[in-house]
Amino acid sequence: MYFIVVKFQTKPEWTDRWLDLVADFTSATRQEPGNLWFEWSRSVDDPAEFVLVEAFTDDGAGPHVNSAHFKKATAELGQALTATPRIVSRQVEGSGWDEMGEITVA
Repeated sequence: MYFIVVKFQTKPEWTDRWLDLVADFTSATRQEPGNLWFEWSRSVDDPAEFVLVEAFTDDGAGPHVNSAHFKKATAELGQALTATPRIVSRQVEGSGWDEMGEITVA
């Protein structure tokens, strides 16, 4: 699977509207056959920073970046950002989340 984490630093006037701005993109991506998850979080240290954690099947990442909604999002999101997003993108073994070995809840 492809495991991707992206950090987005928003302009002050867009911070409270960020999730609205990415709502259609998020919905469309979650409906892609190769999408495993597409989840937004907000930094607890910096409220203007949003973190996207996403994963795709091995065959799903290519269609995602070539989709109309991806192209639309990449064209529109820059208006709300203070810097180029930072990304970690890796192909890893597995097909989903595993349980953490260090903490077990019975």
